[in-house]
Amino acid sequence: MSKYQFTESNIYLPGTDIPRNRLGIDTPDLLHEVEATLLQQAYTRFITELAPSVCFDENYFISLHRDTYETLYEWAGLYRTADMSKGGSLFCRTAYLEQEARRIFRELEQEQYLQQAADWPTEKFAERLAHYQSELIALHPFYELNGRITRLFFDLIAVCNGYEPIDYSQALAEGPSGLNAYIEASILCVQRADSSSLQQIILQGLQRTGTD
Repeated sequence: MSKYQFTESNIYLPGTDIPRNRLGIDTPDLLHEVEATLLQQAYTRFITELAPSVCFDENYFISLHRDTYETLYEWAGLYRTADMSKGGSLFCRTAYLEQEARRIFRELEQEQYLQQAADWPTEKFAERLAHYQSELIALHPFYELNGRITRLFFDLIAVCNGYEPIDYSQALAEGPSGLNAYIEASILCVQRADSSSLQQIILQGLQRTGTD
């Protein structure tokens, strides 16, 4: 069964945790390998293409999901049309999803998409990154691959401001509970609108380009 619970969807192959895909893959290990390869290629491409003219708006966010995964999934770059939850976390209901997405990106626009953060203290930058990342985690706009694309989005904002991509490696390592610190922080974002744990993860993972 899928790790997600939803009202109406035929995204997954019957009785499995495997999304239907263009390549006909029906084994999770192979699918995860393909997803990881596509994401690695996306990092190389989008970092190379970064320019001062890049606007980190909603269309750009959607394009990251679409352009990274459209060779694999028909629904890449499309917002979900089913209410979804995971464990005890209910993500934004689809009736409000587009409205909430507009609100988040309107607020991000008011902060100039954080593209003026190069001279900020790293602590302030981490706090604002965590705030908006928390909002998108709770939004969960796509059926799958939300976390990876959301991290890519904010990694690109970090690179734009003279940082390396955020290092989440420690936070993504599985802990004794079977969860990792990033998932636990994400649960707090969804259930309590609390981004403080995520802020600490981001702060620990931020490093300016050219520093040890």
